[in-house]
Amino acid sequence: MINKNIEEITKVDLQALIDNEVLEQKTIEYKQSLPGNSDSDKKEFIADVSSFANAGGGDLIFGIVQDNDSGLPKDLQGINITNVDEKKLRLDNLIRTGIQPRLPSVNIKEVPLGNSKFVIVIRIPKSWISPHRVILGGHDKFYSRSSNGKYPLDVGELRIAFNLSETITERIRNFRTDRISKIFTGETPVPFYDNPKIILHLVPIISFNPDQRYDIDKVTSETGKLKPIYCGGWNDRYNLDGFLSYSWNEEKRSHSYIQLYRNGIIEAVEGLLLEPQETLFIPSITYEKELIISLTNYLSLLKTLDVELPIFIFLTLIGVKGYTMSAGRRFLFDEGHKIDRDILLLPETTIENYDVNAERVLRPLFDSIWNACGFPRDLYYNENGEWAPR
Repeated sequence: MINKNIEEITKVDLQALIDNEVLEQKTIEYKQSLPGNSDSDKKEFIADVSSFANAGGGDLIFGIVQDNDSGLPKDLQGINITNVDEKKLRLDNLIRTGIQPRLPSVNIKEVPLGNSKFVIVIRIPKSWISPHRVILGGHDKFYSRSSNGKYPLDVGELRIAFNLSETITERIRNFRTDRISKIFTGETPVPFYDNPKIILHLVPIISFNPDQRYDIDKVTSETGKLKPIYCGGWNDRYNLDGFLSYSWNEEKRSHSYIQLYRNGIIEAVEGLLLEPQETLFIPSITYEKELIISLTNYLSLLKTLDVELPIFIFLTLIGVKGYTMSAGRRFLFDEGHKIDRDILLLPETTIENYDVNAERVLRPLFDSIWNACGFPRDLYYNENGEWAPR
């Protein structure tokens, strides 16, 4: 893999592969031309892409000619392309429709060489939801990579790959459960009000790679993206886990914080919106609006850090037994619709693309809270799936 952000790769970087005689290896492969329209060409391309995802990730580079005898890259020939966007869309569609489960993220970059010639670089990250199989045209095989290129996985290797994927998913859910337990008992990074709480977790699967660390200095100055939920002013500082933004008052307690972990996990906790009143209620419009705004900011934050997808989204309410749904101070429904448990551990949702709409991502989670209050769905979404409170 070229040791550079894919968006920064230039002709100079590609020429360096030739000058330094960089052979094909586990994380890099050269192709002279783009895949054709035959089924065999398409399957070969999809197999190459999936093999990188099932192994350690890598770069698939189109437009470099190799020496037939030595295998060394010898010529930055490029490919004549009249419509680059059309070619990239075709490759992206092949990847999306030919691999199952779908790859969380693949980046396709064109590098201009001049005279309408380009090199196409496809960067495939290691997938943490592998193994992925090729399904194009009835094909049904799993591939991985070694230093000699791709190869089909055998039964034993498949068993290991599936077990690893299940283990990571279980670790993510255990992380959420452990954090909820600690927040419930008051183990928070700052002293917190003892009110019912709204808890939002963003957990990238890649964060459970033991060596995963991000340069959080890239985002500590972007205060808007680090805004705690439902908070007008806040302080921030580094801490042992990463970077913390939090509200603070004269009593030296907080009602909202966001903890950015060095491995890319985000934990945001808010404890004012559900403050007990004479009658216990969830301020439906306000809390949904605040979560939509916050999730939009936090996803932008992770994108800036180049955190790989997919990302698990968890929403949890604690201390809410006996609460009902309302709009501001005016109750919409009678008091018979009350939450029957203290902790609402809502089912997770996942995102596989940063170009998502936060209100659509959160809808199934919002629906679940309305379900807990006795209603079939969130009544603030219109027939087009848009959040449009009355």
